[in-house]
Amino acid sequence: MFRRKKKDDEPTDAPAAAQVATESSAAAPSEAAVGPSTEAAAAAEPEAAKATAAPAETAETSAVDGKATSAKRRGNRVQKVGTVSSDKMQKTVVVRVDRLVLHPKYRRYVRRTSKFMAHDELGATTGDRVRIVETRPLSASKRWRVVEIVQKAAK
Repeated sequence: MFRRKKKDDEPTDAPAAAQVATESSAAAPSEAAVGPSTEAAAAAEPEAAKATAAPAETAETSAVDGKATSAKRRGNRVQKVGTVSSDKMQKTVVVRVDRLVLHPKYRRYVRRTSKFMAHDELGATTGDRVRIVETRPLSASKRWRVVEIVQKAAK
């Protein structure tokens, strides 16, 4: 039903950059033999080597940091802001999200309400404005997770 995306191989870019560096270093001595500015060619060589080394370092760090690469591949998740209407369960809150929809006949805005059950590790209470984000199914009815408490309820 769902197919896994193919992994993008970042190390394939590093050898291509290395080939460019070898070509530029091969071109620099020939220019130095023709022109009197050997110092400029010698200065250009290490800068080219540094430029090719920098992408290789970032590829290694991104390969080591699994969270950064997996978040990049995951894409943007749907986020909603709503009000906690129930916190009577353990680590679960019911969040009410209101939205305005244009009525097709009367051309007036009508408030529509959706209720989502969200996993709550932050300890949100009834009346709090919270931001929820889409996540994998955590139970039969929970597919959302509380990311932050935007505004605490007035006591």
